[in-house]
Amino acid sequence: MNKAGERLFNGLIKENPTFVLMLGMCPTLAVTTSAMNGLGMGLTTAVVLALSNMIISVLRGIIPNRVRIPAFIVIIASFVTVVQLLLEAYIPALNTALGMYIPLIVVNCIILGRAESYAYFNGPIPSLFDGIGMGLGFTFALTCIGAVREILGAGKIFDIQIMPDSYTPIGIFVLAPGAFFVLAALTAFQNFLKNRRARAGKPYEKIQSGCSEDCMNCSDKGCSKRFYDDSKSKVEEKAKETTDKKEAVETKTEKIEEAEEEKELEVVDLEKEDK
Repeated sequence: MNKAGERLFNGLIKENPTFVLMLGMCPTLAVTTSAMNGLGMGLTTAVVLALSNMIISVLRGIIPNRVRIPAFIVIIASFVTVVQLLLEAYIPALNTALGMYIPLIVVNCIILGRAESYAYFNGPIPSLFDGIGMGLGFTFALTCIGAVREILGAGKIFDIQIMPDSYTPIGIFVLAPGAFFVLAALTAFQNFLKNRRARAGKPYEKIQSGCSEDCMNCSDKGCSKRFYDDSKSKVEEKAKETTDKKEAVETKTEKIEEAEEEKELEVVDLEKEDK
């Protein structure tokens, strides 16, 4: 699988931000009252995530490490503003439905997490596809949750009536607790698959946990749970080598100075003896 395909698969399946990593819970639980709202929120976040990832990757060489988080927020906020203005102009109904959750994309932990763990250490194209993959995974999760809630709570999906007239909607699913019920059911299903694979002796670490948590030996450089990064380790190793060399030079200089002092003392002693 090529790099772009790997990043797409990673975001959609292996490290789905909602179903696997459990990130972005605020918009997930708040706006998924319908499939359309979930789709709209997911695609809005996906656009911001993909573009901000790419720009952060392009500018990573000139963004000082100490101010990288404020720099990330400025870049993300710029794209969020553009997206919100476009929604106001062309899809005002969706903009009204999503409300305050569009500006809150700026501090969405998925976007900041991918910028910090992947885009800041990788090239523009892989970072772009990483953003697209994570964004599509987020969109898929929100649309699924919204669809289940809308079907059970209103008998519709995308505002199309699919349940018979005799169906009595379960009103709680279009209220706030409904999101918790649906997400809990999906999590329970993941746990069921995980336990079933464990009993069958098949690898199950990637299900729900997102990774094997063996960061030192992990080959997945874009994992959002990765605490060990090769780029950082190389910088640290180079700094350590420089420090070791400096200490070696200082030690050698001290030895030379001590030898010179000893020679001077010997010369003084010889002069005294001659006198």
